Amino acid sequence: MKQSLLFILLILFLGCKDSKISTDTVATTDSKLIEVFKASNSNYPNISVHRGGKGLVHYPENCLETIKYVNDSIAAIYEIDIAQTKDGQLVLLHDNSIDRTTTGSGRVNQLTYDELKKFNLVDDYGNETAFKIPLFSEVLKWCKANNVILTLDIKRSVSQKDVIDAVRAAKAEDISIVITYDLKQAKSAYTLAPDLLISVSARNHEEFDRLLASEIPTQNMLAFTGTRLSNKSLYKRIHKDDIVCMLGTLGNLDRQAEARGDNLYNKWKDLGVDVFATDRPFEAFGVINR
Repeated sequence: MKQSLLFILLILFLGCKDSKISTDTVATTDSKLIEVFKASNSNYPNISVHRGGKGLVHYPENCLETIKYVNDSIAAIYEIDIAQTKDGQLVLLHDNSIDRTTTGSGRVNQLTYDELKKFNLVDDYGNETAFKIPLFSEVLKWCKANNVILTLDIKRSVSQKDVIDAVRAAKAEDISIVITYDLKQAKSAYTLAPDLLISVSARNHEEFDRLLASEIPTQNMLAFTGTRLSNKSLYKRIHKDDIVCMLGTLGNLDRQAEARGDNLYNKWKDLGVDVFATDRPFEAFGVINR
């Protein structure tokens, strides 16, 4: 009788243990972007707006109002820069200091968010606007509500985990792509968020080889091929794994298109580029999608 009782207690213990495991293990659903951003598809935006919009009169970079303004005219994804204030708030800002892009001065990590709110954003021409440095959470909320896709450029002083936690809190996985610049960052992002699409650096065959040898599934990759044109063989090889290729035309290539004609964007598209990260979103969108 005593042995039977012990046997029953053992079964109950194991059952409770199994129940705890199943309760603590939460199934993660892949971001919808993993399925959308495939080279074999064509239903994703082919323009990535650098810093949420640059070079626009009265519309500053990394500004929610600028994203809204651009989004009214074209279908695009928006690259934004994420910094962190002294009091731990995640905000949109590219530089370490606020001197260039606001009416204030000082390092962002030495200012609280309440202090930042005292200053206005300025555009690339020095014009003061009524707009403020936005909270990352505010941008996520609006973009999620309007199905606007973001690529998240995480500044060096900000942890990937903090940004990914903010994406989780906003339930914004389906509109968020994490930008990484090397294999170490890519591995870390995948470990933290295996359900998200990750922008990985694949500027040449060697970088792509290292990515393929990693534990990161190709389905989680969006390949950033740099800010210079690569050989067609690289785009073709990346496409074989159904990975989308993004080219950064911001800078020199945008200037080439402005000087020699916007049809250069179509020439680069024919080479194998799927998405253009650009400072000329209206011009690039117009010629590629006409």
